[in-house]
Amino acid sequence: MWLNRQYLVKLGGLLLLGWYLGYLLAALITKDTVTTSVAQLQYIGNKPVLRAPVPKRQKCDHWSPCSPGNYAYRILSGGGKAKLAKICFEDELLISEQKGNVGRGINIAIVNYKTGKVTSTKFFDMWQGDHSGEMMTFIKNAPEGSLLLMVTHDDGSTRLKNDARKLVEELGSKEIRNMKFRSSWAFIAAKGFKLPDNIQKEKINHSDRKKNRYGGWPAEIQIEGCIPRNLI
Repeated sequence: MWLNRQYLVKLGGLLLLGWYLGYLLAALITKDTVTTSVAQLQYIGNKPVLRAPVPKRQKCDHWSPCSPGNYAYRILSGGGKAKLAKICFEDELLISEQKGNVGRGINIAIVNYKTGKVTSTKFFDMWQGDHSGEMMTFIKNAPEGSLLLMVTHDDGSTRLKNDARKLVEELGSKEIRNMKFRSSWAFIAAKGFKLPDNIQKEKINHSDRKKNRYGGWPAEIQIEGCIPRNLI
């Protein structure tokens, strides 16, 4: 009984002390101080969350930019029925589905090297009809000092004749004679001058029933790089 009374006395003392300290604290802290503290807490909550900066988009979707004084190019072959070929030069789509000028066969864009501007684009169906001779004429009519960017969509070889293959080979292609049914192929060449040896000029991927990404079609391939503007 005596212990319970002693416990109650101590508890009452603690409560009294707590009440006194609370009263004293309330007297010392002004309304303005409370308002400022709340505002600071809200400000902290409104601070922007630090995030990594979004990578800057480069010309033709390169991972890294071409140095000043260079042209950027990217050539992407078709893949299956849905993914059509694309040719990009200096961040301009020269041939693409969006432009409505891509087709089955071999797609070619001719660019004036001095100005970097496209002068002509065309595709040549190599599955139906005889367009191999037309393609040769198109290439031969490209002026000296031109860049020729070529890429396949679907099949580019079935009706491609040997004299057309020889003409593309003379432009520097090492794979045109190896191209088979539905091979994915991309190539860039120069007419009347020489491209640097260290840039990516050509790539090929053959149809293989065991490895094809799109049933009867192989995976698309691409080449890209930077071409100095002072070659001629």
